[in-house]
Amino acid sequence: MNLKDISKEELETMSYDEIAYLVLANNKKKMKLYDLFKKVCDILGLPEGTVEERIADFFELLSTNKKFVLLPKGFWDLATNHVQEIVIEDDDDLSEEIEDNDEDDDNYDSEEEDDIFYDDELDDGDDEDDDLKDLIIVDDEENLSE
Repeated sequence: MNLKDISKEELETMSYDEIAYLVLANNKKKMKLYDLFKKVCDILGLPEGTVEERIADFFELLSTNKKFVLLPKGFWDLATNHVQEIVIEDDDDLSEEIEDNDEDDDNYDSEEEDDIFYDDELDDGDDEDDDLKDLIIVDDEENLSE
């Protein structure tokens, strides 16, 4: 659809992202965020300050809309103009990695591993540094009967 074919009234009912879509489709080239939003504001006849006031909202709108893609160096374009490269790994390579990991597990000796929950420094057999050596346990029932 060409922007020139759309009436002013119809444009006013459209959202910013719909108009941005038409701008990018008609220009057939990528645009910087500021330039794209300025063009949208110009089409709608919005005052100059609108760009600065609402550009953050416009950025969020484009970021969440799957029709647009952010390109390097801050350019925006239509997602349909860019093909994503999908890499499919060969299952044979993956199964070899799994087999290699299984061999490592077979050689695992649990006695060789240190206990990660036990601290040798805590139980050295020396009770001189024991913080609880002066601890006295009081039975509440004995104190009540006195």
